[in-house]
Amino acid sequence: MSLFQDVDQITLPDTLWEDVVNHCKRKLAGDFLPGESEVKRAYGILAGTCKERILTVELVLPVKKNARNQEPLKTYMDTMMTEHAVASTTPLSQRGWITDPEELMGCYEQCDKQNMQIFGTYHMHIVPWKGDAIRDTPTVLDTVLGKDSNLFSFIISMIDIEKPSMKAFYEGVLEKEIPLVISHQNNASK
Repeated sequence: MSLFQDVDQITLPDTLWEDVVNHCKRKLAGDFLPGESEVKRAYGILAGTCKERILTVELVLPVKKNARNQEPLKTYMDTMMTEHAVASTTPLSQRGWITDPEELMGCYEQCDKQNMQIFGTYHMHIVPWKGDAIRDTPTVLDTVLGKDSNLFSFIISMIDIEKPSMKAFYEGVLEKEIPLVISHQNNASK
């Protein structure tokens, strides 16, 4: 039985939403951190707690290292791209992010120490497609990569950098969208 398949809502504090958006904007601007893969795409992990069928995001973990071009991951992602990706302005060889396994383990360790669970991964779409101008939904590739993960795929539309939006889909399945509520946090209570 899946831990997250019966979730009714995901709550994301506005301050953490700002962190995600700033991560996306920074990467699009080409402002890379030391040791960060120089790819103009933002990828990360969202984690937190689950109570009464509501997931609350409490931690944003931007990931820095793309292992996309390291074997055997390169061959795997090349195959996934060839079989499932839709042509876009970005070449297939430059698409598809694979979080460095060592960095991913560090994210899990951090969550374990803070008694949080990883809910899923986020990534952004930046190129409008014919018939999908907003790009706020998962692609076939997103769904294939999310299959049997028991995680949410958080899709961030950065088509209009001034009006970003994000949606959550269980295992990247379009029909399994879960309401995502961005909540205002009272700064006095922090």
